[in-house]
Amino acid sequence: MISTINPVTGEQTQAFDAHTDQQVDAALTAAAEAQNAWRLVPVEERVQVLRNTAKVLRDGKAEYARLITLEMGKPITEAEAEIEKCAKTADYYAEHAPRFLAPELIESDAAESGVVFDPLGVVLAIMPWNYPFWQFFRFALPALAAGNGAILKHANNVPQAALAVEDIMDQAGLPEGLFATLLVESSRVAGLIADDRIAAVTLTGSTQVGQIVASQAGAALKKQVLELGGSDPFIVLADADIKEAAKVAVKARFTNNGQSCVNAKRFIVDEKIADEFVAEFVANTKALVVGDPTDRETTIGPMARENLRAELHDQVVRTAEAGGKIILGGNVVDGAGYFYQPTVIDHVRPGQAAFDEETFGPVAAIVRVSSTQEAIALANQTEFGLGAALWTRDTETAVRDLLPRIDAGAVFINGMVASDPRLPFGGIKKSGYGRELGSYGIREFTNMKTFWTGKATPTIPAVAD
Repeated sequence: MISTINPVTGEQTQAFDAHTDQQVDAALTAAAEAQNAWRLVPVEERVQVLRNTAKVLRDGKAEYARLITLEMGKPITEAEAEIEKCAKTADYYAEHAPRFLAPELIESDAAESGVVFDPLGVVLAIMPWNYPFWQFFRFALPALAAGNGAILKHANNVPQAALAVEDIMDQAGLPEGLFATLLVESSRVAGLIADDRIAAVTLTGSTQVGQIVASQAGAALKKQVLELGGSDPFIVLADADIKEAAKVAVKARFTNNGQSCVNAKRFIVDEKIADEFVAEFVANTKALVVGDPTDRETTIGPMARENLRAELHDQVVRTAEAGGKIILGGNVVDGAGYFYQPTVIDHVRPGQAAFDEETFGPVAAIVRVSSTQEAIALANQTEFGLGAALWTRDTETAVRDLLPRIDAGAVFINGMVASDPRLPFGGIKKSGYGRELGSYGIREFTNMKTFWTGKATPTIPAVAD
């Protein structure tokens, strides 16, 4: 049984039977057959489905946002923004996919050659609960435009969102069978990966799950894109605009109830301005409104599951025991649901849980440093490498000298890390590999096929290898 548990109340609101082996087999066969036809449809025709998708998303925004909030607790205004972001990404790829997938020609005296971008086949998407629409659509829109099919194994605490995206694609006119949502337990994923009808795998999730999926896909020699955990640094140098940095820092940490791989988690601040930054940061954090996420005034809802809240609280306790100073929050919220107080821990150092581990919830770690050199060193002192933010008025030096020294898949200077359909998104180290979004992302699930056409009358002699 796969259930929706409302994180506001802790009560089950919906339950579904898992798909049977026969249903899974039928879905895989249908996807493979539909993809064989879809791959031959010109990309200019395929993208019409993306245009339709954008309209369906916008027309149903209120209901889809309600589902997100019901199943994982995101404030309703953020849930609505998630749906709009999906629609904008559909618009973006509808416009740009034909150019991104156009053959690249390379000419020589002896031949015409180049590269074409053929789809790989049916891609298995293993998706998380924290952005239940966005995580799927940021993969699926470019992948489908490139001629692939897709099978979705979503997180089991968002089954209604998982079924909703299948319905959206049906309404948008995607060929029957080309995409399907499977409600299955995680124990059945290995069999899906090994199945010959699956050509590739994409996962957004924890580093631990990424290691398992990578080993399974690697054993089957199947392409993977992995977007995993993060402990993103938010570096504030002595010359930064402190008020603006602190304002953005609170949004960067507490958006989505603090439950995002690219939330800023470690705030690495020059000690010369640390007291002022921390005061501003705490004041802005106190202004957050914790409560019912369906209330449009709420800015912090519950955590998605009780076990996640327990893990986060354990990290806070261990950090305090190791010398971190809790200056705001630091405990669960009394009452029903999975609420946790917005928390700020000052004087965090390496060796403490809030520095060494990914804190997936509304907890901010303040790390004080004596120099820019130490700031960069501590920013890189992590097993993760997803995103990083750097705040300084000297942007020229930042781009020239500091950007090359930061280990991350993306560095945002004087801003907060965020995904954007125009820019490639992904990480290094234990944050995964491969890229989503942009022109790079749409090509991840393609066969970059070289072609060579000899001219009838070559102008240079042919030379054998």
